[in-house]
Amino acid sequence: MNPQRIRMREDHGSGLVAFLEERIYEFNAQVTGIHDGASLNASLDDDAGRIVAGVSGHTWGGCCTIVLLWVDESIRGSGVGRALMHVAEHEAVRRGCRQMVLTTHSFQAPRFYEKLGFRRLAVIPDNPAGHADIVYFKQLANP
Repeated sequence: MNPQRIRMREDHGSGLVAFLEERIYEFNAQVTGIHDGASLNASLDDDAGRIVAGVSGHTWGGCCTIVLLWVDESIRGSGVGRALMHVAEHEAVRRGCRQMVLTTHSFQAPRFYEKLGFRRLAVIPDNPAGHADIVYFKQLANP
């Protein structure tokens, strides 16, 4: 393989991420025999139809992984983030998940997740510089 043929990509619309996720899922499902992977997404639209909050992740093999949670600044503190996480948790339990995992930065929402019952598992210091990346875990009620 000629390394000079490798090209860096900064465009998010290239489809590369979706392509890689599909290949990794195919590999993981083949190796583990677990084929129940599914996206988990929910959002809130304003009266004009614009997304003002959302949560995104996936479920697979009894685990729900939350990848993204965002609430527009204009409605932060209103309970929308909590409601989105409750909807995601309810759906995860419905799908047979026994746990949820997520990461957040120290400057984002660690206390928010802790109030929702998540336990801190690991801290990755200086990611990004001067801050930390925190891994959280929550045991779910048996479905």
